[in-house]
Amino acid sequence: MAEEQQEETTKKNEEQLATEEIYMTAGAHIGTRQKTSDMKGFIYKVRNDGLYIIDVNKTDERVKVAAKFISKFDPQQVLAVSVRQYGQKPIRKLSEITGISVLPGRFRPGTLTNPNAKGFLEPELLIVTDPLADTQALHEARNIGIPVVALCDTNNETKHVDMIIPTNNKGRRALALVYWLLARELLLVKGKISSYDDFQATVEDFEAEI
Repeated sequence: MAEEQQEETTKKNEEQLATEEIYMTAGAHIGTRQKTSDMKGFIYKVRNDGLYIIDVNKTDERVKVAAKFISKFDPQQVLAVSVRQYGQKPIRKLSEITGISVLPGRFRPGTLTNPNAKGFLEPELLIVTDPLADTQALHEARNIGIPVVALCDTNNETKHVDMIIPTNNKGRRALALVYWLLARELLLVKGKISSYDDFQATVEDFEAEI
């Protein structure tokens, strides 16, 4: 029985993009003290201090699913945004590695909806770092009818999100890890690398400076 459990654990670890320990060291599991009904299915437990803990196994699953979905689009037709400071370096690095377009920092109203706006863009898919902070981009994506992949914390509403990646979307190391995993998985799915060992970038390369 113990051997079977060991085999199951080994198999699970082989299938995972990262171990639970790696996710937890990066703080990807740390949610907020608020929980929306949209996110309750991704919550593992609530701590004694009232902090909701995200199930990182679901984070792992969703990064895989999101990478497969994103890979169907031309990278230049995918736009990743982050108003949050700690998400800006990770999306820049994602762009450098995968060719995805990015808009770090303030999102100008009309960027997706007003053809006369400075810097007008016509993406086919939007990736948001936090639906709350990136609400302008989220609303514009909804207005033009393109799908949205979003990194969502326990306090996020997700009614305008098509694909949720549950994670701490405020932490510097958590954001670096999730975008690093997404970049690596995208290259693998697209056949740009034959194994994870071929991926040269490190999580640290994605980390914003303090």
